[in-house]
Amino acid sequence: MRKQEHFRIVAVQAEKPHRLRLTFGDGATLNVDLAAVIERIPALAPLKDPRLFAKARVGEWGWTVDWMAGELEMAGDNLRAEAVEQGGGISHERIWEWMYRNGLTLDTAAQALGISRRMLAYYRSGQKPIPRHIWLACVGWEAERHKAA
Repeated sequence: MRKQEHFRIVAVQAEKPHRLRLTFGDGATLNVDLAAVIERIPALAPLKDPRLFAKARVGEWGWTVDWMAGELEMAGDNLRAEAVEQGGGISHERIWEWMYRNGLTLDTAAQALGISRRMLAYYRSGQKPIPRHIWLACVGWEAERHKAA
């Protein structure tokens, strides 16, 4: 299995209103409601039209969902992150944002959390789901850092 199969889209089904059912290369099938994203991002405004939204299809290489190839598409990693968050999980993007906000490298972030560099790399890449206790450790570490400052 390729390293990023969990972001490659193998099937997409548009559902009403503004929901997609996505199947990824790792076999996971997730639902994502894009109504709020479409409302928040001006470039996605054309997707408010249900006829256009219904035309969702897997992009040429499987890394995007396309509505108008090359003009209106969404990347598989972003769609998966949104679906994970909507499902009550913690997306890999939160780890990226936490590390960036706090100026952490993979080594310093792993040390701060008391986990191996390799495990943090799995979480950050989206290859493994982020356990709630790991995310809570990120939040707690950041709170302590700001309290001390």
